[in-house]
Amino acid sequence: MSGRIVVAGGGAAGMMAAITAARAGARVLLLEPNEKVGRKLYITGKGRCNVTNNCSQEELLASIPRNGKFLYSALSRFSPQAVMAFFEELGVPLKTERGGRVFPRSDKAADIVDALFFELRRQGVEVKRDRLTGLRVQDGRLAAVTGEAEGTISGCEALILATGGASYPRTGSTGDGYRLAEQAGHTVVPLRGSLVPLTSDDPCCAQLQGLSLRNVGFCVRDHRGKTVFQEQGELLFTHFGLSGPLALSASAHMDFAKGQYTVHIDLKPALDRQKLDARLLRDFEARANQDYANALGGLLPRSMAPVFVARTGIAGGTKVHDIRREQRRTLLETLKDFYIPLTGVRPVEEAVVTAGGVAVGQVDPKTMESKQASGLYFAGELLDVDGYTGGFNLQIAWSTGYAAGVAAAQRVLKA
Repeated sequence: MSGRIVVAGGGAAGMMAAITAARAGARVLLLEPNEKVGRKLYITGKGRCNVTNNCSQEELLASIPRNGKFLYSALSRFSPQAVMAFFEELGVPLKTERGGRVFPRSDKAADIVDALFFELRRQGVEVKRDRLTGLRVQDGRLAAVTGEAEGTISGCEALILATGGASYPRTGSTGDGYRLAEQAGHTVVPLRGSLVPLTSDDPCCAQLQGLSLRNVGFCVRDHRGKTVFQEQGELLFTHFGLSGPLALSASAHMDFAKGQYTVHIDLKPALDRQKLDARLLRDFEARANQDYANALGGLLPRSMAPVFVARTGIAGGTKVHDIRREQRRTLLETLKDFYIPLTGVRPVEEAVVTAGGVAVGQVDPKTMESKQASGLYFAGELLDVDGYTGGFNLQIAWSTGYAAGVAAAQRVLKA
């Protein structure tokens, strides 16, 4: 009988790798330190599980800012459409929402986890609660693997490391995989949070805590004035800075070790300066006898008015008919460029995904096999690849898990 494949990690990438290898006819042992598989999947997409993004190959690659070219083969072989078909065939109806985001029709992440778990059982995958603690490489190939409870695991001819990144450690992503990769001779690119909230010392953030802005323009510029990220969407103010989809996506483009950044918020992106000035004139005419602070209701959320008044430097009690042209110009510019200097990002533990990880130059992009140790494969967040919010990171997990599962099965079945 041929040897077996050990998959370390029962998250998205690990379960996909195990199912794929088992479907190909391999014997598979899945090690997961948590009581249940799929812990992190339960909390993705705010508990709804943003399974993938229903987009083209070009859009998909454009949504992976780091090492997207490395994923070209894996994403081509197991595309978003293939992922959707996979789950539909497992009995999970899906739906596509704004921005191509794909969710289970039930809006329950548990349906995705259950479908994967029952498929593991159907395919005869052995699931054990254990943590991989060591591996040994000899003469350029995987020689042995060790589990915390299992000890030395016999008959292992291929190991797929899918232990996750360093984000959300309470779900079991403790960073073990990075240490194991280094044991095998791999370089680990320094870790940092990606899709992580932004921090700022500007007091306006704490003052506006809890305020969510929709359909605002959002531009991040570095210390040289170069735009590193620009998009329109939703933003949330917090006691420490900024969160929400725009802030999370922007974080993937910033490296505070290389300099500082400032966010520029366009509160009225649908209006250029000329049209906005005409709008201000109409509003001022209609509210001529009101205090300036009270006249902002048609332009801004009420909770933002005091902060905005302070930012413009126009006394809140000023009657609208007394506001001079240059003051109106200041008001207009503040609406079009409400800027917030940033100090950094929240800790990697609070990130949706981890940037950095196993250097992709040391991994075969078609098979996900290590170039340092044959028989060792990688999948998911452990690799130095990450995408924007919107289902792209789970797509990376499915595709790399699929590629590793296919290749590992071919290896052990040939033996």
